[in-house]
Amino acid sequence: MKIKKGNETIRAYVAYPERKNKAPGVIVIHEIYGLTEWEPTVADRLAQAGYVAVLPDLLSSKHGKTPANPDSARQLISELKPDRVTADLDATYGYLNQLPAVQKGVVGTIGFCWGGGESFRYATNNPNLRAAVVCYGPAPDTAAINRIKAPVLGIYGEDDARINQALPEVTAAMQSSGKTFTQEVFPNTGHGFLKPGRQGYDTPQRERAWKRILEFYRARLGK
Repeated sequence: MKIKKGNETIRAYVAYPERKNKAPGVIVIHEIYGLTEWEPTVADRLAQAGYVAVLPDLLSSKHGKTPANPDSARQLISELKPDRVTADLDATYGYLNQLPAVQKGVVGTIGFCWGGGESFRYATNNPNLRAAVVCYGPAPDTAAINRIKAPVLGIYGEDDARINQALPEVTAAMQSSGKTFTQEVFPNTGHGFLKPGRQGYDTPQRERAWKRILEFYRARLGK
């Protein structure tokens, strides 16, 4: 489906739960490779758990869609300006929040890799966000952390040295700012372990992480 943003259009995938009453909403933010075949399975899983999930292609408003070549997608993602990403997420939030099937104002995010960092950063820019899940993504700068209103859950792989080296500082900054930040590091897993083919995917840790994510959403968004 398509989300209008001024004169631009954002391509998106939407997954609905099987339920008669209104549901909480979740914005799914893709990895640095753009929207691939994997991310819709995440949206589908969230829908099965009772949430309306919207997955925007954050390259589409500027480039039409994610290119098939992963290296090209990665290059284009690296060139995106933060303000453009925020504007696209604002448009996605607005679309999701006005859907008749969604509980108004009960919206969270989840992001992976680059998208994990954008989930964390979006929490600094949208005071109405109710929950943010960060899967092995970098944190915003300390000054921006002060603007966070939503509880944040961090999911990290034990062998992801690049991301994990900043965890003590991030945890301290969130705590000193009075923010709600829960994080868990899953043993014998690497960066991206929730995605097929990554270190730790074919272990019980993947399902442990998903259980933790859904528990967090039930506590913060309901079900």
